[in-house]
Amino acid sequence: MELKNISKSYGEKAVLRDFSLCVPQGARILISGPSGRGKTTLLRIMMGLEKPDSGSVENAFGRISAVFQEDRLPMDFTAGNAVSLALPMSVGRESVANAFSELGLLGEERKTIRELSGGMRRRVALIRAMLCPSDAVFLDEPFTGLDPDTKRLAAAYVLKTLGGRTLIAVSHAEEDALLLCADEINI
Repeated sequence: MELKNISKSYGEKAVLRDFSLCVPQGARILISGPSGRGKTTLLRIMMGLEKPDSGSVENAFGRISAVFQEDRLPMDFTAGNAVSLALPMSVGRESVANAFSELGLLGEERKTIRELSGGMRRRVALIRAMLCPSDAVFLDEPFTGLDPDTKRLAAAYVLKTLGGRTLIAVSHAEEDALLLCADEINI
């Protein structure tokens, strides 16, 4: 994927100005920077969810999966169903059960999303994104609400399930680049 001279404003506030970046297939990139600098906007442009005011996105990834700042999980679904709903039939129940176990959620699959804590919801969102077949995975503040030990566990899970896919993450936390073995780009 190549971003060429991307600019984006909201009213009078310019959040991205003439930003360019080349992301090779299989790269691991963490975009960091202070709040309001356009990290999430950049991620949304890369995913094709938002259009830049100027510039271009070339060779965008075909299939993508994502974790957004909000977990975007159906509150009345069970955690297991919230994950399975987004997956093709080829991803079996065993894969889903193993993911719940790896992320310390064994036995939580039958609880509704509403019954889970914020950190549990975040891990369910990570499972859903990581099990979904894709060419690239986009993670916006992927470890929000996780304590340090659970954060390390979640990062290890992401790396284990990433395979050769491209990873593009956004975070305020400097250590996330190390946890995800990613090159850091500060905007």
